[in-house]
Amino acid sequence: MSTPVQPAETETALARRYRLELDTSSTSTASWVIVPGIQEFDPAVDPTQQDSTTYEDGGWADSTVTQLAWTVELTLLHRYHPTTKAFNAAQEKLRLAAESFGSGATVHVRWYDREGRADAYEGRALVTWDPDGGATDDLDSVGVTLTGKGAKTAITNPLAGSGS
Repeated sequence: MSTPVQPAETETALARRYRLELDTSSTSTASWVIVPGIQEFDPAVDPTQQDSTTYEDGGWADSTVTQLAWTVELTLLHRYHPTTKAFNAAQEKLRLAAESFGSGATVHVRWYDREGRADAYEGRALVTWDPDGGATDDLDSVGVTLTGKGAKTAITNPLAGSGS
């Protein structure tokens, strides 16, 4: 029996490694802006599994993935301009999409690793905007869920090779 080699990867990635950007363009050419104030970021893919067990499986259950759905759940600190008091435009576009119908309810987003790793995606999503409320000493935060409309697409990380 051989002795296992110790892995060279000894550092733990930080949870704050993701950046979310929103396409604010009304044309086919994307215009990306950073969504600020992210406190929590949780991307997920949820598989739908159907039972595909047959007599040939000898009594062991078998399943087949028949569909994938993606979501990004995040908590935002609700940002505003100190002079004009206007809320951040990217956050405001998310809020307005959550209160819209049809194509107005869909946003185009991309998210990626801020250190340039290959973990980078984009897609179109519906928005749920859920203010957290709170006590008099709380910050104004909002729970946001982006529910994918179709596939998320792997993209080249915009920061690949930059290390920023």
